[in-house]
Amino acid sequence: MPDLALTTQGVAVKRAALALGRASNETRSAVLRLVADRLDETRDELVAVNALEVAAYSDSGPGRDRLTLTPERVAAMAQALREIASSPDPLFESQDASTRPNGLRVERLRVPLGVIGVVYENRPNVTSDVAGLCVRSGNAAFLRGSSSAQSTNTFIVGLWHEALEKEGLPAAGVSLVEDPSYETVNSFMQMTDVLDCLIPRGGPRLIAAMRENARVPYVLDGDGNCHIYVDASAKLQQSLAIVNNAKTSRPGVCNAAETLLVHEAIAPAFLAELEAALPGVELRADERARAYLPSASLASDEDFQREFLDLILAVKVVSSLDEAIEHVATYGTGHSEAILTDDAHNAEEWVRRVDAAAVLVNASTRFIDGGELGLGGEVGISTQKLHARGPMGVRELTCLKWVVRGEGQIR
Repeated sequence: MPDLALTTQGVAVKRAALALGRASNETRSAVLRLVADRLDETRDELVAVNALEVAAYSDSGPGRDRLTLTPERVAAMAQALREIASSPDPLFESQDASTRPNGLRVERLRVPLGVIGVVYENRPNVTSDVAGLCVRSGNAAFLRGSSSAQSTNTFIVGLWHEALEKEGLPAAGVSLVEDPSYETVNSFMQMTDVLDCLIPRGGPRLIAAMRENARVPYVLDGDGNCHIYVDASAKLQQSLAIVNNAKTSRPGVCNAAETLLVHEAIAPAFLAELEAALPGVELRADERARAYLPSASLASDEDFQREFLDLILAVKVVSSLDEAIEHVATYGTGHSEAILTDDAHNAEEWVRRVDAAAVLVNASTRFIDGGELGLGGEVGISTQKLHARGPMGVRELTCLKWVVRGEGQIR
C-alpha cells in the first residue's frame, strides 16, 4: 500500500490532470514558455545546485554524465520546451470521421491519457522534458527521480509550479515524489487509482522491478543494444565518421552504438582504420575481426548481448546482409539499428526486415531522439509494440475516444 504522503500527493495530481485536460491550447503553451524563460534566468543557480549533487555522486561512469547539467544542457532544455510549445496541439484532433448509413456521425478524438508516471535515474533534464510533454498534451506528470538528483529535480519542478500557478493551473500538475527511496518505487508503481500510464527510464534493475511489481499499464523505455552494419558497398570514410559519432558522442545514452557488424568484403580496409577512428574506445572482437584488430580483446557471447553505456564496442565480421540481420534479431533489443551502404536494395531489405523501433540508413543511431526527429523532446523511447513505439512525444501521450452523434437513432 502507498504511504500516506504518496497517497496525498497522488490525489492532488489526479485532480490537476482534470484541469490540465480542460486547459486551452494557449494556456498550456504559455506554461512551457514561462518555464523556458525561467530556466534561462536561473541557469547559473540551477547548475550550482546540480554541481553539489554531482560532487557527492560516487560513480565515475556514465551515470555521472547523465546526472550533470551544464549551462549548455540547461539552454537545450529551455529550447526543447519552446519547440514543444510551438508544436501543433494534439488534443481533440478528429480522426476517421464518417456518417453511417443510419445517419450516425462517427469520429475519434485525441484526448489526454491522464496522469503519466515516470520513474527515472539521474537525468534531471528528463524532469523538464517530461513535464513539458505532459503539460502540452493535457496530462499531469508524476515524477519519481533518483535520490542522487533530488535537489536538482526539486529546483526544476519549482519552476513548473511557478508557471502553472501563474497561468491559473494547479501546481500539482507537475509533481515530484518526495521520498525517492527504492521502497517508495514499488508503492508508486502500484498506484492504480492515480496513474494511467507508467514509463520507466533506467537500467535493467529498474525494468525488472517494473515487470515484477507494476500494476499500472506501462510502456517500456528498454535497453539500447544498438547495432551498426557496414555493408560491402559502404563508403569507407563516411562510415568511419558515423561509427565514431554513434559510439563516442555520448556513450552513456541508449541510442549509442554498442555492436559493429562489418561485411567480410570491406572488413580488411574498414577495420584497418577503425582503431585510429575510435581513439579511447575498447574494442572486443570476434576471431575474424581480430585478424584486422590485433589489439582487440576476444569478444564473448555476453559482449554481443550487452548495452555497455561506455567507450566499449563489440565488433563482428559477417558474410552477408542476411547474417547481419540474423545477428540483430538474436541480440538486439528493438531500439535502433543502422545500415551503412551504397546498395539501395540492401538498404530497403534492412528497412523492411529489421524488427526495431527505429531503423536508419547511412546515419548515426544518435539521431533516434525526440528532439532530433522533430518532436521537441521525448518522455522515453518505447521498445514495445503496443500504443507507442520509438520516441514518445506529445501525440504518444494521448489516446483516442469514439464520439457518436445521432438524432434519436436506436438499434
